[in-house]
Amino acid sequence: MKLAARYQNLRPSGMVRMFQAIEKMEGVLNLSIGEPDFDTEPDIIDTAAAAAHAGFTHYPPLQGFRDTQEAVCRYWERHHNLSSHPEEVYMAVGGVQVAHLALAALLEPGDEVLLLEPYFPPYAAQVVGNGGVPKPVPTKEENGFAPELEDMERVVSSRTKVLILNSPGNPSGRVMTRACLEEIANFVEKHDLFVLSDEIYEALVYQGKHIPFATLPGMRERTLTMGGLSKSHCMTGWRVGFGIGPEPLTRVMTLISSHQTYGLNTLAQKATTYALDSQDEKLDARRGIFGSRMKATADRLNAMKGVSCAAVEGAFYLFPNIKETGMSSEDFAWKLLESAHVAVLPGSAFGLSGEGHLRIACTQSEDTLMKAMDAMEAFVGGKK
Repeated sequence: MKLAARYQNLRPSGMVRMFQAIEKMEGVLNLSIGEPDFDTEPDIIDTAAAAAHAGFTHYPPLQGFRDTQEAVCRYWERHHNLSSHPEEVYMAVGGVQVAHLALAALLEPGDEVLLLEPYFPPYAAQVVGNGGVPKPVPTKEENGFAPELEDMERVVSSRTKVLILNSPGNPSGRVMTRACLEEIANFVEKHDLFVLSDEIYEALVYQGKHIPFATLPGMRERTLTMGGLSKSHCMTGWRVGFGIGPEPLTRVMTLISSHQTYGLNTLAQKATTYALDSQDEKLDARRGIFGSRMKATADRLNAMKGVSCAAVEGAFYLFPNIKETGMSSEDFAWKLLESAHVAVLPGSAFGLSGEGHLRIACTQSEDTLMKAMDAMEAFVGGKK
């Protein structure tokens, strides 16, 4: 057997290597994975089961059930004033498929894609897999990891076609302000770019307000809003994602997917239709729980030797600075795992701007988080 040349040197990312190591260990306090510890609500599960008994066990429409697309439109209009039509919604097998299909539809070989650091690693791989060239844009902690116009201008070129935006951010937890987004919008218009706006954490904002990039003047036709129910509705295993964008793009994404997944699971869509219309109060309650966990964990981190942690803004990640410990983020994460059985992700896994930081997912109970902080505090040599 001979593998395709483009995959012969394929290696796991820093994030995947950590996940693989954790799988082989027992008793790990796992703060590495961005999956809520809450189970899917029982009434959502019951809705899927009822749909199965009612005969919804056949192929779905390729772009998604009309009622599911309408539920997506209602949710985004209700929560974020983003108006859209069902034809502009593509129901995908998870949020990562949205980006893959969009990049496949948009990129010619050699086209460049701007990635604002620190960024979700699969996006760089998807750019390469679709014939594009990832172009990281550095950011600084003192600016809250928000991009600066000068840095974007240094990286953009005549070959740049797409910018991938993520707010609330993974791994930084940053929530971009309207002023920051407007500056990006002006840059996008100046260079005639299209934006893939990853807004999967839209329901988890603690400071400021989530502003969909597509709602900014002139950005609706330049933006594919990427979302899903994994984080907001605790439905990671259902693999429900969606893209909201210009109909010509969602139509081509649908045609490409017809050769791959042939639509999103029928029962998952029926559960999604119900979930988007019925769970707002539970979303608010879980946001409060995540916010409390993150505040308590950030307070512990800020009390440790060699560690500092910015204020909580969004998502359920903390991105503490560990530069004063003298260790690289890779060394710190692996030594913490080996000696203290606490799993976090090295910031370097998310681009060069992430070096000197760790991603800590507050997706465990507060008791588990405090036990992990006890172990990490001992690891760095105690309190300040």
